[in-house]
Amino acid sequence: MSASSLDQLYKPHLQTLMRRTEHSLAAGGFDALVIHAGSPPTQFLDDQDYPFKVNPHFKAWVPIVDNPGCILVVKPGSRPKVLFHQPTDFWHKPAMLPQALWTAEVDLVAMDEPSKGTLHWTNLGRVAHIGPDASAAGTDPASINPADLLTRLHYDRAVKTDYELECMRRASELGARGHRAALAEFRRGGSEYDAHMCYLQACGQREEEMPYNNIVAYNENAAVLHYQHLERALPKSLRSFLIDAGAQYRGYASDITRTHSAAPGRFADLVAALDTAQQALCGEILAGRDYRDVHLSAHRALGDVMQRTGLTKLPGQAALELGITSVFFPHGIGHLLGLQVHDVGGVIGDALGHERQRPEGHPYLRLTRMLEPGVVVTVEPGIYFIDSLLAAAHADSRRAHIDWGVVDELRPYGGIRIEDNVATTAAGPENMTRDAFARVA
Repeated sequence: MSASSLDQLYKPHLQTLMRRTEHSLAAGGFDALVIHAGSPPTQFLDDQDYPFKVNPHFKAWVPIVDNPGCILVVKPGSRPKVLFHQPTDFWHKPAMLPQALWTAEVDLVAMDEPSKGTLHWTNLGRVAHIGPDASAAGTDPASINPADLLTRLHYDRAVKTDYELECMRRASELGARGHRAALAEFRRGGSEYDAHMCYLQACGQREEEMPYNNIVAYNENAAVLHYQHLERALPKSLRSFLIDAGAQYRGYASDITRTHSAAPGRFADLVAALDTAQQALCGEILAGRDYRDVHLSAHRALGDVMQRTGLTKLPGQAALELGITSVFFPHGIGHLLGLQVHDVGGVIGDALGHERQRPEGHPYLRLTRMLEPGVVVTVEPGIYFIDSLLAAAHADSRRAHIDWGVVDELRPYGGIRIEDNVATTAAGPENMTRDAFARVA
């Protein structure tokens, strides 16, 4: 799909957002909504700003992700108005007014000072403000980031429009290109840092444009779920490579993880077995399915995989019941994905914010909702060798159900995670990640 074809999906996307917003504003007693894009904080005792991350509520309406100080004014029955920040500045280059086709659907107004935005909503009635800079509007505190309004908007946001789905497909394709480049660098003998830099180059994005910090982990580093370093030097023995890295397109994220073995053997066999189980779990992303059941299904599937590999001694259901699977798989099977990587609204069951409880013993599951068409989730089972969790299991009755010789054999590899981004559709799951890898192959 070309850029112009994508822009043709933008108008119905705006119409959907307007319809949802009008309903939510009315429920909260508001007449209009002002969304502040935000501005980057300044570093302590310095004149440099931190990298700018736009308010996700703002980029849901307009694909402007790199210009602080912009403001969006939404009044039901009127066209959205974008107050585009263009300061008079000789230290930095002011952003140019966008010229893309999507701009025909909004009123675009240049604004040299965000403080002048007040003129555009003074006469709109009771106005709600959303954003990190909302308090600067000097309005009633009850109108600043009102919790009930945010809950309604967050609940609706889980269901993506056709425009959003296409943006996420493109983000997936960028991520697939990056993963292929990073794997090639790993095979060439490059360091974690080298693989990371190859990833960025293949995506054509800077670090601050990534939807999250890339996780590029060799060997034991793969046991750290959110490993945050990039070793410049190669380890003495290169055994495994886990990379969790995405990309973004018009503000929408992809979130992809792959694990690779440097050589054949038990670890490579475990990676292959987990990949097969992961693809079966992706097939469970169906409209009407409770995502909590997908999570528990993952524990049973991983329990079976670990028993077949010789790592544990119980089948999946028994391993789940005795807490064996949680020793090796401590996180949730996935989360909502969209404007944010861990997108909001994952545990609310309705527009009023009633929480859907996590399964007992699974506190880290980020998504408990029923799946419906348009919802995009990650499916990311993992098997890790985390010292603290293994030590706790060795100290109690779980010790008898684990083969510690196999643990010692696999511990130097760190762990495995395989993650795809899957859209729920009326016809069945759409695996955006596998489709993207197929396109770029």
